[in-house]
Amino acid sequence: MASTSPGSTAEADVVDGAGAPAAPRTFTEAVRARDDDELLALLRARPDLATPSPSTLRSLAARASSRTALERALAHADARTLQALEAVVALAPGGPVTPGDVRHAVGADEDAPTPDGEDAGSVVERVLGDALTAALLWDAGEPGRPDLRPAPGLDDVLGPHPAGLGPVRPGARPGQPQGAPADGADPALTDLPRGGHEVLDALAWGPPIGLVPAPGTTARTAVDALVDARLLLRTDARHVTLPRDVGLALRGGRTHRSPELAPPRPDGRLVLQEAADAEAASAALELVRRVDLLVAAWDETAPPVLRSGGLGVRDVRRTAQALGSDEADAAFVVELAAAAGVVADDGDAPPSYRPTTVADAWEGMDDAERWALLAAAWVGSRRTPWLVGSRDEKGALRAPLSPDLHRGWVPRLRRQVLDVLAAQPETALGPEAVMEVLRWHAPRTVPPEQAVAGLLGEAALLGATGAGALSGPGAALLAHLPAPGRPADARPTPVHLAPGDLAAAMRAALPGEVDEVLLQGDLTGIVPGRPSQALALLLERSSDVESRGAATTVRFSPASVTRALDHGTTADELLGALAERSRVPVPQPLEYLVRDTARRHESLRVGSAGSYVRAADPTVLAGLAADPRLAHLGLVRLAPTVLAASVPAVELHDALRARGLLSAVEGPDGRVLSTRLRRPPRLDRAARDARRGPAAEQEATTDDARAALVARLRAADSGDETAVDRLAGRRPEPVAPSTAAPSPVTPSRAPNGRPRTTEPGDALAILHDALRDGRLVWIEMVGASGTLERRALKPLRLDGGRLRALDPAREAELTVAVHRIAAVEPADG
Repeated sequence: MASTSPGSTAEADVVDGAGAPAAPRTFTEAVRARDDDELLALLRARPDLATPSPSTLRSLAARASSRTALERALAHADARTLQALEAVVALAPGGPVTPGDVRHAVGADEDAPTPDGEDAGSVVERVLGDALTAALLWDAGEPGRPDLRPAPGLDDVLGPHPAGLGPVRPGARPGQPQGAPADGADPALTDLPRGGHEVLDALAWGPPIGLVPAPGTTARTAVDALVDARLLLRTDARHVTLPRDVGLALRGGRTHRSPELAPPRPDGRLVLQEAADAEAASAALELVRRVDLLVAAWDETAPPVLRSGGLGVRDVRRTAQALGSDEADAAFVVELAAAAGVVADDGDAPPSYRPTTVADAWEGMDDAERWALLAAAWVGSRRTPWLVGSRDEKGALRAPLSPDLHRGWVPRLRRQVLDVLAAQPETALGPEAVMEVLRWHAPRTVPPEQAVAGLLGEAALLGATGAGALSGPGAALLAHLPAPGRPADARPTPVHLAPGDLAAAMRAALPGEVDEVLLQGDLTGIVPGRPSQALALLLERSSDVESRGAATTVRFSPASVTRALDHGTTADELLGALAERSRVPVPQPLEYLVRDTARRHESLRVGSAGSYVRAADPTVLAGLAADPRLAHLGLVRLAPTVLAASVPAVELHDALRARGLLSAVEGPDGRVLSTRLRRPPRLDRAARDARRGPAAEQEATTDDARAALVARLRAADSGDETAVDRLAGRRPEPVAPSTAAPSPVTPSRAPNGRPRTTEPGDALAILHDALRDGRLVWIEMVGASGTLERRALKPLRLDGGRLRALDPAREAELTVAVHRIAAVEPADG
């Protein structure tokens, strides 16, 4: 390890006679001997160590070697990192471990290139450097003479049999079998009983535990002879174990059969980029069209929200029919539209799902902008639509938009899946191939195959992939995602995408727009390509789609023309708009259809009015409808004694009173109503959505915060309490002189005058060091009677908040709850 930075006062900075830093004796000393840059690198590699903030460097070391922190660090370690760590764990009991030993153990020869073209030795060196930076390993050697050792507790986290090797044989060294000559061959392995080779070969590459054969068999005789020769250890009456040093000798000193230094590159189907982009563009247009249909369907009939949340089974089927898709695809469209804010729970009583104000802006966007809105929502979504239709732990069906579909790990897995596709461009990969690569990247946290298949299906429906390969828009989407490598329990980084860039990427993949329709005499029209936004809106309102493909066929009918007239378009305006976009004159049958439908559409009129005013004398209402001061009321004369208004009755009443007319509000039965009680205005939907929406998440840790934490830890390690208070932003309070004795529970010094540790993190670090080195510690603990006891103990196991230790003075073992320990101090000698 490098020495501390100038000005550092860490206790571990012991120098030898030549003035060079001495090798650290423990993991804690190695952490305390780091300089500020190395501590910053540790906190970057393992940001969970900074939350909550440790109080001292010793506390930081204790947290870094805790089982929870080690599990979290290894959760996303790739296969080559785990191989290197397992090699160090397996070789460490045999003596100093150098990077060359690790290279040989994993089978990474210097001249063996990896699939990426990098030599294997350099890869192993880089992996070991990253493991040292992350404090998964520490260097106990002097400068120029490395001695790699695993962090305390790493051997337990990696399992009882690292790399499939058994326990260490008493008195043997794993790197050099007992009695081994210079060539590394154990003499006992050259003179084996009959069947002994087969028994050892079966256990050599793990698992190292085997069943004892039945008595009287040749295999039983061989096993008994191997046990007598101490080449096997008898675990119990039915099991034997192959010792670690014997296993390494049988493997030729290797801990792994073959190195896994680069991610695999599974075979896939070749897909040209042009074909992938064309397929993706088609999928994107279909998705945008389905969201359009969803908005129209839910605008007409808003489905209710289930009591448990989500969409009911019947509403899912009805929505799927409206979208012209199966229920699985409909569930994805619903979830994506909700994630983009196009539809939402209206919060009324009873609640229902309705289009939001975002849907109003949606109508003014082109296809690329609409896709960008959906794509930005997809990359940040934590929803799992592929689980719709499955049953939860209680046997209930999971419904779209239900709270049960929320999973915090989805954004991270989505990034990993897209990264796998990006690593092999123009290659279509299925779920099995993607799983193979993901298994290499995180062998200890392999995602479920159903989730990988679900995300690949979503990417295809969105247009992030085309024909199974990453598309151009998908690559643009990936470029905006946060970098991977965050800890397993950290909140995903909020995705801040540039919709303009995403829209431009999709616009480049979309086919060119056309602004013409070929009208035909059979009341149909053909659009020879992707319609422009204006043409698409015109045809959506005035016709029905019969077929889609390279060209779109539409049909005009009385119902479709009525739909256009309902939007306020007149017959002349509709015919004029069609004539502008047709190379031929409007066919006579279509003109007759439009004018005949318009004639019937105008024969019967229906309007709406918010209120009315009536009077017995027509002269009282004379001139009100034409009064410019009352124009905002929307007054319309229905009869000489009746005017209709577009505003509520109370507002009309107040306006007439302000003009000097004495009016009264009446009910449906003609009785006068009180106007003192007014209904409060309803909350605007957008404002309600903003109030109910989740707050934007922010990064909890930054480099500035890490640097400040390192400064506080450095000050605390030096014992400068004033500096600690200053760096923490606390103002020290004056202390009045007192003659009171210090607390007997947490005194600052032991009876022998040596400083002792009362900080919980420091106490755990001392216990971990003593547990690893087999040393005694002085422990002050609260006894059964509530008094403080001080005893010299040898820690045996620290797990689950309890310490099991040996008391040499009483020749007995005891178990102490960690929270009852008041102080810990290393014992002399």
